Amino acid sequence: MDKVFYNEGSAAKLGWTPDWFGCDDFDEDLINAIIKFQKEHNLTADGLMGPSTYRRVYNDRVANLEDYQPKSMKQNRESFIVYNSDYLPIEWPNVRLFFEGDGYKLTKGFRKMTQKRDPKFFVCHWDVCLSSETCFKVLKKRGISVHFAIDNDGTIYQFMDMNDVAYHAGSRKWNNASVGVEIANAFYPKYQDWYKRKGFGERPVVRDAMVHGKSLETHLGFYPIQLQALQALMKAVHMATGMPLKAPLDRKGNTSTKVSKPVADGRFEGFVSHYHLTNRKIDCAGLDIKKLLEDIK
Repeated sequence: MDKVFYNEGSAAKLGWTPDWFGCDDFDEDLINAIIKFQKEHNLTADGLMGPSTYRRVYNDRVANLEDYQPKSMKQNRESFIVYNSDYLPIEWPNVRLFFEGDGYKLTKGFRKMTQKRDPKFFVCHWDVCLSSETCFKVLKKRGISVHFAIDNDGTIYQFMDMNDVAYHAGSRKWNNASVGVEIANAFYPKYQDWYKRKGFGERPVVRDAMVHGKSLETHLGFYPIQLQALQALMKAVHMATGMPLKAPLDRKGNTSTKVSKPVADGRFEGFVSHYHLTNRKIDCAGLDIKKLLEDIK
């Protein structure tokens, strides 16, 4: 058997890379590294990354993800998000992962995956909370989940591996196919003074945003730094998954303000707001996803 060819096929199917074993390529060095791992874990030492070896490696990475941090992350030179127990770069300085001491980790309210998931779309939510910390507490209490949160100061928190299925979009069909982010925004203008007192400054105010054919009440918008963080996250998710930089559009070519049938039917690939899935939701009305994606470089 051609072991190099086998491992290339295994990687394509299961979603692992040679650097899981400290190697750069599919070669004899990788085969020997796999054999070493297999011997250490009482597995058949054949140098092949078969299902049993993959499960053992994957479970070890999940349990000890912090031990596999890239050197540039340890040196605080680069930021990363986690997808399928892999570190993927993100061009944003303030990212907190779920295993870090100042991060937030969800431990329930989602479905663990043991093989690489291929999410098709990314859903934007506003959390109707004062901060990402409050959002995290609400999610834990309600037994639901989301992959990311963006705080008032633009800090991106990752609550769970992007490969696992979060319960954020509604139906099982939508959750299975998506990645989600909660953007901190208490929504109601009465909370404007709270943001000022806490040093975040005055929030933008959104008037007459259209959603589902109606004009929404005046509400708080997102800080510019939150939108910049969202763009960085969108780009990182695009690079990690191949998700197209596309938004649901209306007949005039603008970001749709109504439910998008292709999104609701699960046929759309790209970036959406929650209201694009169902008329029971209004978040994130007024968010011009098309423009955000066009400005991504």
